[in-house]
Amino acid sequence: MTQNKGKALVIGAGIAGLSSAYYLLQKGWQVEILEQNDLTNNCSYGNAGMIVPSHFTPLAAPGVVAQGIRWMFNSKSPFYVKPSLSPQLISWGLKFLKHSNQQHVDHSASAIRDLNIVSSHLYNELAKKEEFDFELTQNGILMLYKTEKVAEEEIELAHTAIDLGLPVDILDKKGIQNLEPNAKLDVIGGINYKCDGHMNPVKLMTQMISYLKNNGAVFHTQHKVTGFEIEGTAIKAVIANDKKFTADQFVMTGGSFLPELAHKAGIKIHLMPGKGYSFMHNPENPANRLEHAALLLEARVAVTPMGGQIRFGGTMELAPHRDKKNMNRVEGIVQSIPNYMPDFRVKLPKESDIWFGYRPCAPDGLPYLGQSAKLKNLIIAGGGGMMGLSLGPIFGKTVSEIADGQQPSADIRIFNPERFS
Repeated sequence: MTQNKGKALVIGAGIAGLSSAYYLLQKGWQVEILEQNDLTNNCSYGNAGMIVPSHFTPLAAPGVVAQGIRWMFNSKSPFYVKPSLSPQLISWGLKFLKHSNQQHVDHSASAIRDLNIVSSHLYNELAKKEEFDFELTQNGILMLYKTEKVAEEEIELAHTAIDLGLPVDILDKKGIQNLEPNAKLDVIGGINYKCDGHMNPVKLMTQMISYLKNNGAVFHTQHKVTGFEIEGTAIKAVIANDKKFTADQFVMTGGSFLPELAHKAGIKIHLMPGKGYSFMHNPENPANRLEHAALLLEARVAVTPMGGQIRFGGTMELAPHRDKKNMNRVEGIVQSIPNYMPDFRVKLPKESDIWFGYRPCAPDGLPYLGQSAKLKNLIIAGGGGMMGLSLGPIFGKTVSEIADGQQPSADIRIFNPERFS
């Protein structure tokens, strides 16, 4: 720890907010955190726990729109956009269409890769600290496919990854099965992205909260921000629960609520919540354990071993926040599992055992990270979409570097938080 540099107020206690608080504390800032819920209710808990340098292709990519249209009319499909005349959705959709091209993918790939790689290294450093034990396993993620069409697409993508310097193995049916000796795989092959890893996100979040509290960070839970006091080009205070919170530096995370939060500060951020579901499964046969996390590609289902159990997750529902579970979507996940892993007899979980959360999805598939151009003491970190947990540490480290007036460790120019303003 260094000398106190002033007070930083972090808005949001997801992985981006907690990581920001962690690295700010390391640099000697006094830290307070505002969270509109308690500390157990955000997207950072129920996700697949994956670290994904392999995800260098943004959500806005060629073919996504056509595939999405085909899926929209199937209630159990992995992707759904709720039809709406909402100006927010229309604006988001038009920007998404504009960026769904190969030029955007090529322009973005190396920057997304670098951000994830640095973040992965930071997770390795964090895991070495005695306060942390979140089941970090850096042994790769398997991309499993059943059809020749997807195999062709994924092998092409794997060659792109190799060109980008990522360690990747392209494997046939036997090769992929050798990596999972305890679970039968009904696939024609797969890709092992050896640069990837996984963890237990619940352990990570609870240990991070404990660390922050033990090192002087102050949490204000059930505090929803209702306004900002702004003078000229600086924030003077944040209003929450009719109280004023002052600081020298403000950090806006906020997950899928980032647009609403930014709007209160006079900033426009385009983002839609992408609703996803997950549940835990205890294998009937303990011998059917998995060595790697995996993605069941045609079904768009994530599979992650966690503490002797397996977490299954998936779907992407782009629609305004609506705290209701769509059991058809969950049923779609459950029905797809034995198609890839026939030994796993997964039953539809009780509704109370199903988690859901909202991924913050920007229309160009890129996160928002950097100093606000409009407000000189505001840093924005969010919009990680399906990479949110993976990018947590680099979000936090970058926030602390900007707060200290340092050059960020990663090149973040493409992630300018006001690029659509």
